[in-house]
Amino acid sequence: MVDSHRLLAFCAMSLLLSAVPGPSVLFVIGRALAHGRRTALSSVLGNALGGYVLVIAVAMGVGSVVERSVLLFNVIKLAGAAYLVFLGAKALRASWRDRAITRTASDAAPGGGGGGSVRAGFVVGVTNPKSIVFLTAVLPQFVDPEAGHAGLQMLLLGLAGTLLQLVSDGIWGLTASTARAWLGRSPRRMSLIGGTGGLAMIGLGASVAVTGRAD
Repeated sequence: MVDSHRLLAFCAMSLLLSAVPGPSVLFVIGRALAHGRRTALSSVLGNALGGYVLVIAVAMGVGSVVERSVLLFNVIKLAGAAYLVFLGAKALRASWRDRAITRTASDAAPGGGGGGSVRAGFVVGVTNPKSIVFLTAVLPQFVDPEAGHAGLQMLLLGLAGTLLQLVSDGIWGLTASTARAWLGRSPRRMSLIGGTGGLAMIGLGASVAVTGRAD
């Protein structure tokens, strides 16, 4: 069983990190601006699920392998960066192709479906090698050695952090999609906003690609 004090400390740290705009938040905002509320929230869910897969990997000891292997780290990082650029380019293409699209139709545009957005968010979440390195370094610090079942403790701690991420990223997604709806009351402005979201994802992908390991 996870010690309640350790759990609260981990939750406080997770909430603080989730509230600060990072790659996860920027991805959600980009999706919200490009496609709207439904896509943003579906992307939040997929991103959180992908992040929890990394928690499972850390609990099983896979995280230490990625942490030690520069090659594996870079392969995963570049795959995630390429996918972000692909999603951004897709949003830009949709924006350019149909400048007369309405807000309702925009949510149904390519990349805006619920299932597809969950998958997109999952891929982005699970291909973030920095998250697995971070979890490998941080999760063990909150494990109580005397309680035993270290892997199970990590899974429970990671689940708490994932739920907090869902709430925090969901708020960012709702805020960005609300701003999009308010600003995009004309088809022309809606198209420009969608293009801005696409550019944001392309920029995030480029940033991820050129950022190296902390060591």
